[in-house]
Amino acid sequence: MDDAAPDRTHWLELPAHRASVRVARHTMGEHLDGWRLPADVCANAALLLSELATNAVLHTLSSRFLCGIGLLPGSRLRLEVHDQDATHRAPGTRTCPGPTAENGRGLLLVHEIAETWGVDRSTLTGGNAVWATLTTAV
Repeated sequence: MDDAAPDRTHWLELPAHRASVRVARHTMGEHLDGWRLPADVCANAALLLSELATNAVLHTLSSRFLCGIGLLPGSRLRLEVHDQDATHRAPGTRTCPGPTAENGRGLLLVHEIAETWGVDRSTLTGGNAVWATLTTAV
């Protein structure tokens, strides 16, 4: 998030436990509300962050993960989740779960909601950095 202003960036490090996903969503949601973003942008950002954090907890070999949000030039919001998985396994593939499947839709949601998204090697943790962007202006 090199393009984001320091006062418009927030990072949070959490243990890789399921309960941490709720903490990340709640804490980041408070910062988004404080930035006075539209309610639909905040809701979509919370959903995206939840899905990215859930993937870090369930599908990597991490003991901790790092969440970041930042307002970028051009009315864009960037969300990032960095894991510690040094194997650099992709955080999932875009598959279509069956109609009765109870999970497996996270990255499908990310793909549909985010303006852009991707996976890079994290310079902060040495693992994966999964990111997504949203437009903040209507």
